[in-house]
Formats: sequence, C-alpha cells, structure tokens
Amino acid sequence: MNTAKEETLEAVAVEKIFESEDASFAVIVFERSSRAGQSAHFTAIGPLGDVRPGETLSLHGRFQEHARHGTRFRVSSYTPILPSTEAGIERFLGSGIIPGVGPGRAKKIVERFGTKALEIAATQSVRLREIPGIGEGLAQSIAEAVRERRGEADALSFLHSLGLGPSQTRTLLERFGVGVAAKIRANPYRLVDELRGFGFITADKIARALGIERDDPRRVKSAVLYLLGKAADSGHSFLYRDKIEREAEEYEIPAALLGPAIESLVAAGLLIVEDDAVYPPPLYHAERSVARRLARLATVRPSLRGIERIEETIEKSGLSPAQKSAVELSVREGVFILTGGPGTGKTTTVRAIVEAHEALERRVLLAAPTGRAAKRMSEATGREAKTIHRLLEWNPATGRFNRNAEAPLDAEAILIDEASMLDVRLGERLLDAIPDATTAIFIGDVDQLPPIAPGQVLRAMISSERFAKVELKEVFRQAEASAIVRGAHQVLRAEPPSSSQPGATGDGDLFVIHTHEPDHAIGVLKATLRRMREVYGIDPETGCQVLSPMRRGPLGVHALNELLREELNPSRGEEELFGMRVGDKVMQLKNDYEREIYNGDLGFVRRIAGGRVFVDFDGREVQLGAEQMDALSL
Repeated sequence: MNTAKEETLEAVAVEKIFESEDASFAVIVFERSSRAGQSAHFTAIGPLGDVRPGETLSLHGRFQEHARHGTRFRVSSYTPILPSTEAGIERFLGSGIIPGVGPGRAKKIVERFGTKALEIAATQSVRLREIPGIGEGLAQSIAEAVRERRGEADALSFLHSLGLGPSQTRTLLERFGVGVAAKIRANPYRLVDELRGFGFITADKIARALGIERDDPRRVKSAVLYLLGKAADSGHSFLYRDKIEREAEEYEIPAALLGPAIESLVAAGLLIVEDDAVYPPPLYHAERSVARRLARLATVRPSLRGIERIEETIEKSGLSPAQKSAVELSVREGVFILTGGPGTGKTTTVRAIVEAHEALERRVLLAAPTGRAAKRMSEATGREAKTIHRLLEWNPATGRFNRNAEAPLDAEAILIDEASMLDVRLGERLLDAIPDATTAIFIGDVDQLPPIAPGQVLRAMISSERFAKVELKEVFRQAEASAIVRGAHQVLRAEPPSSSQPGATGDGDLFVIHTHEPDHAIGVLKATLRRMREVYGIDPETGCQVLSPMRRGPLGVHALNELLREELNPSRGEEELFGMRVGDKVMQLKNDYEREIYNGDLGFVRRIAGGRVFVDFDGREVQLGAEQMDALSL
C-alpha cells in the first residue's frame, strides 16, 4: 500500500529508459535541480512519453516502493518549466527541442550569456548571432522556443493562483495552450462546456477568484446548462422550468434571472423549450426520432404469409397462456414488448419467439446493450447474439455506425434483450437501422438496470400504451422454489427479503445476516469467501460479486475492493502498472465503443507488458493504456 504523501518536485530529465508504443507511459531518470543534500537522481514513471532528456519539469506525484524496482516516483501530472541554473539551461537548449541546437551549441550559448541566456534569447534574440554558426533563422527559433516555455510557466503560475490542482492545470494547458489565462478571464464558465472533469462548481470557484459577480449572465447561463447536464447524467433528457428554478436556488440564482438566460440559450441554439420542458437539442431530437420510428414500425406490420403453419405448434407447445400470447403477437406486430420479473419464463418465451420467426423463414437478429447480456442471450437461444454496437457496426475511424437508414440491417425480426438498459440516443441509432416491415421486439424488465445515458426507451414505450405488450406475471414452480426469486419479488413489493428457512424449499439459496458493526460485516464476508471455496467448490473471483450502496467508508466500494483484492489476489512482488496487478478482477465503468467494452463488463488482468495492461473480457483480450485507466476499476 502506498503511504507516501503527494509532492511536487522540480527536476531535469536525464535519460528515458522505456516508452510505450503509444507514448502514454514512460520510465525516465531525473536529476533534482534544487534539493541540495538529497539523492541527485531518481526514477519517475507515468504519462511522460512526450518528455525529452534535458527538459526541466515540475513533477507532481508520490514516491512508491516496488519489490523489484525499488523506490520510484509515480507521476500524476507535470508541467514544463524554464530552468534557472547554467547546467539546467544548457540541458534545456541542447535537449533537441530546438532544431539546429545540440549540446555543443547550447554550451556555447551558456558560456557566452550565463544564467541570462534565456532572458536574452526571449527579449534580445539578435544577440544570439554573436555566437558563430547562429544565423537569423536559428536565433528566431531559439527565441520562439524560450517564449513558449516561458508562456507555459506564466500560465502555470496563473492557474495555481486560482487554487487549481496539478492535473487540472495540466488539462487546461493542453486544451488552451499558453493563452489559457486570457481565455479563462474572458469566460471561466466555458470550462464546463468544453472540458470533461470541470463542473460548474470548479468554474464558479475560478470566477469568484477573478471577481465575477453572482448575477453575471454568463454564470446564470452556465448554471442552466450544468443543471441539464447533471440531469442527463441521472438519466433525464429534459427538466421542467420549475425544477430548474428549484435547483438553481442552491447556487443562489434567483428565478427572475433564469428566464432571460434560457431565452438567450434558445436563441444560440443551445436549448430547445417545448411547453415547460427544457431540453438539450441532441436529446430533444433523439426523443422525437425514436417516437417517429416506433410509430412507423408499429404501423407497417410484417407479412403474415404462412402464419397458419405455426399457430397449431404454438397451441401445443406447453407454454402458459401469457407465453403463447407473446409468441403470437411477436409474429403479427411491427413492434412488440415482452416484460416480466424474475422467474416468470422470459427466457423460455424468447426461445419460442425465435423459433416461431424462423419457422416463418424470417431472418432473425439478436442483440443486447452489453456484452454480458448478449452472451446470456446467445446461451439461452443457441443463436448468435451481438452487442447493439456490433450489430450496427460501429466504426471508430468515423465515429459513426455503418448500419443506418441508408444501409439498414438485413432482417425480418430483431430481438433486443435487456431493453431496460437502452438509452434514447442509442435507441435512435438502432431504430434508424431497422427497415420498415421488420418486427422490432423489445425484451426486458423496467425494474432492473436503467440505462447509464439519458432516456429510458423501454419504460417510455410501456407508459405510452401504444404498442403490443405481454407482461409475464406467473412465477413458475421451479423458479418459485428459489429463495432468491422470492426475495427479488419481495424487494419489488418494497418488502425486506427473507432468508431460506432450514428444511424449506430452496434451502441454501439466500441468507440475510443483520449486522451493525463494520468489523463484523467484514468478518462475515471473509468467512463467506472461504466457505464458497472450501464447502461449495466455487471460485469467489469468478463466482461471486460483492455489492455496496456507497463508495466511501469501511464498507464502501473502495475499501471492500482493497480487502477483496488482498484476500483473493495478494501481491507477490510482481510488477504493477496503473495500480493494477496480474490476476486482478476489474470492471469497466464507461462504454468504450472502439474496444467493444461497456459499462459493467467484468474482466481479469492477465498480463502487464510494454506499458499496457492486458485484460481478459469474456475470453477476449483487450490492451489498455494510461488513457483508459479512468474507466477501469477493481
């Protein structure tokens, strides 16, 4: 465990030992430039791929002990700065960042001008021509390089004066360059719209430091957009005006200022208002598109040629009346919804629906929002199922789907499982690619996981009461024997789930243990892990998932992840990278369409090499670098 505090060091890059192929990670030997009496050299690791030997940097991070590599400084962020010593200036000029200036010429410049070399280069570049071999063009190149580095140093000083942390300052420098101060002074609230990780609170803090008033129109407009963005993060595609007014009170914005701000944003094309609902334009248009396409598909029904061939088969299938109705409607309707809780026979019904469409010689495609859901669907039906992104052929090069209205899917029936997870923008893309006269079948349970993005398509479809739907309610005898299924239905009824009773049907399915002490809860968890392995022969890493309703605290996600890691995959002194070690069980937190890994996907770190972490997601190895680590968690 790392106990060293974070600190900031000024140092000169001496030698690059390793750099990953994509330059996202590097190992570099540095020399401290201003800490007399301490070790002169140290090794740093982190996102240093674009650093060259000879550059002076302000490094932010912490020292860590590694079993094999010893003490290393793990860099979280850095900023290039101008050196102040003759040795540092010579290294900087001779580092290769200025074409035509190598170590020899750098040495001559420092010998001639000493510690004033950079000042002279920036303000009196003509004097550089006093040195043999330096003409007008080279003198100008040296001057521009020094001014750029000085601009970065000045920008860093400005950003630090605003109370921003190292990673935030680095992000701003990368986005806006040396002109960052002027851009932020002009409108600090632009950060909310243009940069991930900069919310309204941070921008407001900067604005106060710059003396911007609370009733400034820029602040009010930014607050409105921020509230809509926050609502979108919670799954909402719009907010009513009165909701905006109530939430704006938290930021001391009176309702009288909101009307003009909203009107200004509408005029700028940044908002759409319909009645009292205020939308971000992309979500407004996506909702309308989904509604239009669903209405069209429901109107243009599929051909019923040969339907009599399967009606008798359905009647003799042994399905329940509700299941039979679901199969019959699925082959007759343009849009059909199948829903139901745990143990109600959705899987059996889906299998029967697929077989019925195939009996009618209809081409059937199966898909689900996530890889795990698609895999379960494939196992249940015996047919290939894809993620929606694979079905629509996501193209990372263009940032678009290859399948769309101009190049629709080739199918007469398309089944979407776990449709409760379908958000409005992905729903729009999916429906665009479904041709007329194709049956769209949505399967799901609105009481299960909602989408991580705005808009709950399945819930809205059901609420509209405009589409054919069958809700399976009967819990079948085999499922009813499970205390887990009974417990799930108790939760749906807002009742606390109860443990299996000794000797009762389903004995051993579900255990509820009440505890009020974190230490006791942790003890129960450890004992359960051992019992799973020793008594039931279950590998806790692959056969167990621990859920917590909070992130912090002794029983929060972060603490439990560390505890479980030490129990199931303790350190063996092997190399770690980005806080990961071989054998770690990890979860993807965001959709990554290019790599086809999605929020909630589980995997295992199989190897670490070349500054990359190689993760096995359901039998498919995916390599991840520093830039993907924010989306990966233990």
